[in-house]
Formats: sequence, C-alpha cells, structure tokens
Amino acid sequence: MIENRELAWDGCVNVRDLGGLGKIRRGALVRMEAPTRLSERGWSQALDHGVRTIVDLRSPGERTPPLVPPPREITTVRVPLDPVGTPFHEHWMRIDKLSTPLYYRALLAEHPELVIAAVRAIATAAPGCVVFHCAGGKDRTGLLALVLLTLGGASTDEIIADYLLTYERMRDQYAELGQPDLLAVVTEFLAEHDTTIEDTLAATVESLTMPDYLLDNGLSEADLDALLARLTG
Repeated sequence: MIENRELAWDGCVNVRDLGGLGKIRRGALVRMEAPTRLSERGWSQALDHGVRTIVDLRSPGERTPPLVPPPREITTVRVPLDPVGTPFHEHWMRIDKLSTPLYYRALLAEHPELVIAAVRAIATAAPGCVVFHCAGGKDRTGLLALVLLTLGGASTDEIIADYLLTYERMRDQYAELGQPDLLAVVTEFLAEHDTTIEDTLAATVESLTMPDYLLDNGLSEADLDALLARLTG
C-alpha cells in the first residue's frame, strides 16, 4: 500500500514511512530529504514517530548544519553513498551527475561496500525508527530504499511508485531554487538512453537476489537477522 505513509514534519516536504510496502512494518524506516529545514516542532514530530537514528548518505562536502539541531535523543550516523574521488564517480558525473536511477546497477555492482555500510548502519542502529536521507531524498535515498524494500518483499511496482513520489514532493522546493521540472528532465535524459525511470528501476530490482547480495558483499548473518527483525518486527 502506498497510501497513509506520508508524514507531515514541520520544515520538510519529502518525508514518508516505508511501512506497508512489502513486509515492512510502520515505524521501522523513514526516508526523507536532508532535515536541514526541520523546525523544533518538526524534530518533536520525528521523536513522536519513534525516530532515534538518522543515517546521512551525503558526502562531507555537502553537509550543512540544520536550522535547528536534532534533539539529544537522536543519533546521526554518516555513511556516504557516493564514491567521491573514484573513477566511478568521475565517469558517472559526466553521464548523469548521479542524479538519475541509470547509475544504480553499476554502483551496486562496482561499489557494494558503500551499500553494505549503509545497510549495516540501519541494521545496527539503536532501537527505534531509522531515518535515512541524502540531499533531496531522491537518488541515493532512492537506491537504499530500493535495496531495503527488495529485501522486505515489496513489489517492483511499489518500489517504482515510492521513488516517483519524491519528484512530486520536491517540486516546489526545486522551483524555489530555480530548477526545472526534474521529472521531465530525467524522463527526457533516460529516453535518450533508450530507457525509462520505470524500466531502469525494474531492471535494478531484477538484478538483486536477496539476501544473497547483502551476504555475498560482506553483511554478516547476525546483521542480516537484526535488519530483518527491524524491518518486519
């Protein structure tokens, strides 16, 4: 189910619980844009939702201090998901600036250690809800969501629909920054590569065999068990 997952945390617009997709339980995982605009009330709402850990997927150079610091009850874990400074990063920055799902399968294949580090951070987090985010909550967040949702038994259609929601939620914020309609831009770009958002995401999901992908790339059996317990209760 896609409905009833939207969260209204004051200061952010792209916040949703992944509960109800596949076997994911409500209150286990939340995806969002960077919480830099969260107000004191917004942080209180996050606490009320059970959030105790934030996993920040941004690179060090992107991080800016939030307008309101998070409460002491919430721990932030920083696990960059872009392989900055590598040939992979230079290659894909020239292609799509790592801002479309076109690079997903390549990153999963060539830099699984980054994905495993992010998954491990969620698996080993303190009890409570885990939030994960990048900058806009679209691509790095979308890639990690795809991995977790695939493990959690979500259908390809559910994963695609969840990914597409971000374009709608972030439209006004992108407009504030003078950026064009990103959905149209990404759609046109992928068409030039003879694919679509839907087909690219579906091919990425199809390429993942779970939980073998995680175990084969370094996630321990204990961490996998902890992750499944967190996701499905």
